[in-house]
Amino acid sequence: MRLLKIVPDHTNIDFVSLRGWAFGLTLLLSILAVGLTGVKGLNFGVDFAGGLMIEEKFPTPPDQDKVRTVVDNLGVGDAALQQFGDPRTLVIRLPVQDGADEGATNAVVKKVETALGQGFPGATFSRYSTVSSKVSGELIRNGVLAVVLAVLGIGLFAIVRFEWQFGVSTIVAIVHDLLMTVGFFALSQFEFDLNIVAAVLTIIGYSINDKIVIDDRIRENMRRYRKMEMREIVNLSVNETLPRTVMTSVTILLALVAMLALGGHVLRGFTAAMILGIVVGTYSSIYVSSSLLITLGLRAEPDTTERPDRRSMDNAERVAPRER
Repeated sequence: MRLLKIVPDHTNIDFVSLRGWAFGLTLLLSILAVGLTGVKGLNFGVDFAGGLMIEEKFPTPPDQDKVRTVVDNLGVGDAALQQFGDPRTLVIRLPVQDGADEGATNAVVKKVETALGQGFPGATFSRYSTVSSKVSGELIRNGVLAVVLAVLGIGLFAIVRFEWQFGVSTIVAIVHDLLMTVGFFALSQFEFDLNIVAAVLTIIGYSINDKIVIDDRIRENMRRYRKMEMREIVNLSVNETLPRTVMTSVTILLALVAMLALGGHVLRGFTAAMILGIVVGTYSSIYVSSSLLITLGLRAEPDTTERPDRRSMDNAERVAPRER
């Protein structure tokens, strides 16, 4: 039986020739992501914003103004409403004072549940969660610290494992992936909570795995073809690892699409972040990180004492000729 091949054998795509467009697109998307985050902000969940979150499901799409009026009349604080998942489900956010015990929180939840049940017959309570302002501040600090340390640690590893150009290109690509994810959440206003931080760290792990494989092949080919132009080495290395990159991305996306379709609204934000991260991470590995090595001045050291064998020359013929 013939094996399925998404990428044909002896693929010879000149990725480096598109690096100018790739760098421009990367810069544009990064600026847009930062702008969206600054203008619209993130829809922080209770984990980061603090307070009480109550999820209520109604038999038909409710009038949000009426729901807000019912809740505000209870004297439990100003309510913020957001549609969650389908139009019949609302998330109600209420402020919670620091030090409020579980009994007081349960009383507020019961009060809201009873009032909504009377005002909207058939409405059902789904779940609630609460976080104090002190804890939410600690969660924000720890989440940002975890992401920053992960990026710096990965860059340091790439510098020690390869050369400084590899570390810089890896950090640039990962920061691009993170900005795209944050910009997506600013645009979509999906809830940004600890689950999304976990998704971001997972995206970083996938991105570095893909980039290290390509970087390792580039370094191998730099030793093998010491007289070859760096442009041709990068093209050859990316083409050689392309089948693995595409197959890995496709298989992961199949699982994520199934989670997005069947996992329900609780996993929707996490899954959407993962899908975007896989697509953007694959793009940055192929078009940004690898080509950036040339811009940073990475060169294969010439060696006149060694001559490539027949197999090396055959492989070298697969590289697209350098543009003149």
